Amino acid sequence: MTTSSSERGVSLGMPELPAPAYPDDVRARLETDARELIARYPDSRSALLPLLHLVQSEEGYVTRTGMRFCADMLDLTTAEVTAVATFYTMYRRKPSGDYQVGVCTNTLCAVMGGDAIFEELQEHLGVGNGETTGDGKVTLEHIECNAACDFAPVVMVNWEFFDDQTPASAKRLVDDLRAGRDVEPTRGARLCTFKETARILAGFPDERPGAVEASGSAGPASLVGLRLAKGEAAPARVVHPRGGGTHDEHNRAAVHDPSPIERLSAHDAPQETSASDPAHPAGPTAEEGE
Repeated sequence: MTTSSSERGVSLGMPELPAPAYPDDVRARLETDARELIARYPDSRSALLPLLHLVQSEEGYVTRTGMRFCADMLDLTTAEVTAVATFYTMYRRKPSGDYQVGVCTNTLCAVMGGDAIFEELQEHLGVGNGETTGDGKVTLEHIECNAACDFAPVVMVNWEFFDDQTPASAKRLVDDLRAGRDVEPTRGARLCTFKETARILAGFPDERPGAVEASGSAGPASLVGLRLAKGEAAPARVVHPRGGGTHDEHNRAAVHDPSPIERLSAHDAPQETSASDPAHPAGPTAEEGE
């Protein structure tokens, strides 16, 4: 006895219709921008990533219409464009809010409170991961490492940093965003909407007065390692065991100039050994089995 597809609960449905085209005026404007981007690359298909940001700046996410536009401009198939658009998480596949609020829940941020921030924001906003508030202002998501572990836990809004957050400060942040109040990132340029951010990521200049100058550089905590690498660290300190000797003797011995064979850090260049230097007094290292 056989059963029909409807009896098995399988819906064959109708094939999806081709994506509609942009209105003529929108397409003309996007084509001008797209040609400028494509001209920057020796191979036109290399412009696909910026073009996806461009169409995302139009509607706030990458629509089927946007992918069809990219395919037409680059002489690609829609399957090729879809494969790229669905691979990278920075391309949204459904409508998003004006402000994309990402809470880092990777290891260090999670340990420092990122998980608690994300849980409280979900409850505070009444949305789940990847969902948008009813007013269309905020889309909440947990994201992987923001490469800002020295400021953990970190929240990003449209890819701008908000460092050293707490559940309380994060809730104030999203409340200010929804109320339309000015919000200043911890470092970097002033906030703009997600659509405006997408256009900047496409490769067009941020034309807001003073925005580029405000971008700044890495925060002071991020530069500690660089200073160490340049030899700007304080003198090495040797802590002696308690007992034996006077307090003054300990103080005099606490700071000293390291000898050539002392290692200041695991990041220092390794000392030459018989394994790395055949002329080393210990002689060359024999091959295994010799």
